[in-house]
Amino acid sequence: MKKITLVLVSVFAVIFVIMSCGIAGKKSESKVQIETEFGIIKIKLYDETPLHRDNFIKLVNEGFYTDLLFHRIIQGFMIQGGDPDSKNAEPGKQLGGGDLDYTIPAEINPKFFHRKGILAAAREGDQTNPEKKSSASQFYILQGKIFRPGELDSLQLKLEESRKLNMLQMKMKVIEPELNKLGAEGKQEEMMARFNTLKEEVTAEAAKLPPVKFSEEQRKAYTTVGGYPSLDNNYTIFGEVIEGLEVIDKIAAQPTDQFNRPQKDIKFKITMIK
Repeated sequence: MKKITLVLVSVFAVIFVIMSCGIAGKKSESKVQIETEFGIIKIKLYDETPLHRDNFIKLVNEGFYTDLLFHRIIQGFMIQGGDPDSKNAEPGKQLGGGDLDYTIPAEINPKFFHRKGILAAAREGDQTNPEKKSSASQFYILQGKIFRPGELDSLQLKLEESRKLNMLQMKMKVIEPELNKLGAEGKQEEMMARFNTLKEEVTAEAAKLPPVKFSEEQRKAYTTVGGYPSLDNNYTIFGEVIEGLEVIDKIAAQPTDQFNRPQKDIKFKITMIK
């Protein structure tokens, strides 16, 4: 009997360990809530963007996002916050330049696109930040606008031209010293020839890329809940609103000054949802 008892205990122990491992292996989604005077916004953070997720959670747990302001809001576009300088900022002061002393490598995932309610990281522009690295603390929640199908067709063509122009600007930056030297030496024809050659190279490269085309999922979102497709694949999206889309609309509707800062401060506090 003693041996049988030991065997049974061992079997139950193994089952318990397996069950425990199974439970532990199921990682729950990370969620946060943003408390504002207009209501609460609940957000799910994406596991596919771990650097942004973990940095955001770290700042939330440290209490960084307590009593900061939505310092920039644009109706039909987005609401932006996370500037450390916005805490106790003087009325009328232009905000948006504050940040922490580091950036986060881009985690741009084509799976995610700019539909209403996405959470994304703000960043400096391509000219100074070609790697599209994200601000450590500033973020935006997209409100966007609703598009008609025909508008999306036209936008696809514009985005292709914009992509080509961005490629040209990036390559121009590389050969800028060469062009300046030719210009200083009065070799205008050589300078124009070099520029035209560059344009041909960019056109050829752009032709090899797949055309800009919105998926059925994107089209459905942009024509129903709304979005802002021209931002797609340019900023890291790392979460989405799961409750409180109406709060975004309320905040975005508030009057602003010439800097798009709300005339009346809109404070917020972000905490983890357990």
